[in-house]
Amino acid sequence: MQKLKILLSWLLVAGGSYIFFSGAHEFFSSRSAQQRAAQSWNPSREASYVDGRIVPQGTKALSVVPPGETFARLSIPRLQQVLYVVEGTEHADLRRGPGHLEGTALPGSTGNCVIAGHRDTHFRPLKDIHKGDDIEIETAAGKFTYRVSEIAIVSPNNTASLQPSQQAVLNLITCYPFYYVGSAPKRFIVHAEMVTSRASRGDFPPAS
Repeated sequence: MQKLKILLSWLLVAGGSYIFFSGAHEFFSSRSAQQRAAQSWNPSREASYVDGRIVPQGTKALSVVPPGETFARLSIPRLQQVLYVVEGTEHADLRRGPGHLEGTALPGSTGNCVIAGHRDTHFRPLKDIHKGDDIEIETAAGKFTYRVSEIAIVSPNNTASLQPSQQAVLNLITCYPFYYVGSAPKRFIVHAEMVTSRASRGDFPPAS
């Protein structure tokens, strides 16, 4: 019996250590990935959107954001948070940073811009977001400010946050609860509406 207790104690210590070091590895890996994403972000070129695609000024060819490329800087001033957004929501993309859902509107354009992120790394700060907070997004096409109008906790089957919109809106999506061991059962949705736009051009059609 004594040996069994000792064995169980060691198993608990080993399990706790594994969870701790796995979490620490994920945390520092995500920070390192964001640093690389920040270094690769280049907002200096002026551009505009045509049919939901980024078009550098002075060129005729359309330039679609390649999957995994850093193309936006997202900040939440009240929370003093700055994140670099990549294109795509595959596992490799979300390890680098919050990912823009392909096929949804690009930031600043008419429609529903959807950005997803992991609750235990890049989107952990969303646990402190409030209604009325501003969310600022900068891309090569301009700078856009959204204001949080609703925060919701829904089931994974609720896809309202993914639906097209006739207005310029932003939906940030992550899993919930934020502190949960294993696959979190719900989704945390931050819905915001665009309030200001400083765009390269004024014609922002819906995403294709």
